[in-house]
Amino acid sequence: MEFQELVLKAKEIETKYRQQGKQWDAAEYMQGFVGDVGDLAKLIMAKNGFRVNENVDQKLAHELADCLWSIIIIADKLQIDLEKAFLSTMQELRARLDK
Repeated sequence: MEFQELVLKAKEIETKYRQQGKQWDAAEYMQGFVGDVGDLAKLIMAKNGFRVNENVDQKLAHELADCLWSIIIIADKLQIDLEKAFLSTMQELRARLDK
């Protein structure tokens, strides 16, 4: 699946949230994202044996997908071309690491 297809799927879900009355802006999505990152941190701790949790791999996959969705939607709300920004950042990092 191409990145833009992921973006379209993410925006489709965001549209459904709006249709249900959830009119969030980038700041509110960011607050939700912070909560998801906290959940992700706890699951990684469980994966590394510092917490107890069942079905950790399945929950990690879900939480990572939630985080990706949030990032895509936040970028969209801020009118940032995430694919372009990602590729540019990776190019900058590669150049820095190749020195």
